[in-house]
Amino acid sequence: MEITDDENRLAKVDVAGVQRTVNIGLLDEDGDSAAPGDWVLIHVGFALSKVDEQEALATRKLLEGMGEDYEQELEELRGSLIE
Repeated sequence: MEITDDENRLAKVDVAGVQRTVNIGLLDEDGDSAAPGDWVLIHVGFALSKVDEQEALATRKLLEGMGEDYEQELEELRGSLIE
């Protein structure tokens, strides 16, 4: 969504409707840094790679197919405050 701290390479992202701050610095190493509007794969607070919109939506559809497990994970994400 937006880079909030360029020096520390922090960005605010939207994860299925939940806003989180993640570190995008790992993407700088490949010379392909993230920018607002990019889709990224996130794990434990770090953007690991950029993906195209089609891949991101296909992955989200796959996760949604998990049903209750996916919904529970989203609820836990919504209930936790990580800034």
